[in-house]
Amino acid sequence: MGGGPAEEHLLCLLPFPEPTDLLNGLRKKFHNIDISYREVTYSASAEQRREETKNLPDDIWEDVTILYTLFSLPANPSDAPHLKLVHLASAGSNQIQKHPIYTETDVTITTSSGVHGPQIAEWCVMTALVQSHKYNQLHDLQKEHKWGKTGEDDDYHKVRDMVGRRLGVLGYGSIGRQVGRVAKAMGMDVVAYTATPKDTAEKKKDQGFIVPGTGDADGLVPTAWYSGLDKDSRIHFLKQDIDWLIVSVPLTEQTTHFLSTDEFKALSQDGKNPAFITNIARGPIIDQPKLIEALKDKTLAGAALDVTDPEPLPEDSELWDLPNVTVTPHVSGVGSAYTERSFKILEENLVRREKGEKLFNVVRRERGY
Repeated sequence: MGGGPAEEHLLCLLPFPEPTDLLNGLRKKFHNIDISYREVTYSASAEQRREETKNLPDDIWEDVTILYTLFSLPANPSDAPHLKLVHLASAGSNQIQKHPIYTETDVTITTSSGVHGPQIAEWCVMTALVQSHKYNQLHDLQKEHKWGKTGEDDDYHKVRDMVGRRLGVLGYGSIGRQVGRVAKAMGMDVVAYTATPKDTAEKKKDQGFIVPGTGDADGLVPTAWYSGLDKDSRIHFLKQDIDWLIVSVPLTEQTTHFLSTDEFKALSQDGKNPAFITNIARGPIIDQPKLIEALKDKTLAGAALDVTDPEPLPEDSELWDLPNVTVTPHVSGVGSAYTERSFKILEENLVRREKGEKLFNVVRRERGY
């Protein structure tokens, strides 16, 4: 490869220990790229993150052309004059959308969308079945060393399986496609909702990164497709006799409080067919006070929430104690293969970049994802 100076500098600023084997694999494959790594703190506060960035060496950005990060960016675009590509370790980009690199430059930004599908789909199915199979009651019986019995207060014999029921996927991206795939295998009918129409076979295809053996690459799982960002379109979709709704849209200005009282009533046919809601996207997509009302008055059958508004969920929130709710601390996407898959997307994009091909998961700033 010539042995001359590297043409590119990839800087990794990530909140976990250096994955030496993965970096060495990249070094062997891309001789024209210098690769450096620095572990940063996983700071919940934007102010803490800014302070940590300030503490990085002044010259760290000078020759960086590619940045792989979660939220650590140069304070000003001028600090990294050669920056051409930012790859995010997250599926979304909302955490950097107020940064001047996002708002004031045309630096290409890519995400790790696609790495979460398997583990989040498993979390969705797990938490839905916990509710439908009344597992919390069974778990309590085990802890009390009781076998249990059938009686008026017993709920765990009243189980309806998923066969013949309908799953609505609000946001048919990589996560939604894997949930749809699994739900279909369970015997469910699947209907999909997207921001823009998917009215041709080509438009229904998944153009992003796909973990092998997962997802719905050609968009063949849904029996019907719906689309739109306006309320009428959303309500029309929610009225399609949906028993279980997966919320997997990105958080944007348009999707903030995307689901509130009107949507819950449409979904559950004014309470005649209470549906179950799963949110693995972002908390503010759901109007949380109205969600609590709908759960308490049985407009909704229940909810599984890996995200809340705010996070962490306050100790005094009613959601903690509602019997038809499962709350977890934003962990559905956690998995031992996460880092490897995210680096794989970066690797694939570096290859495509060298060939002048379209990159995976490019953020479209006008849409916010």
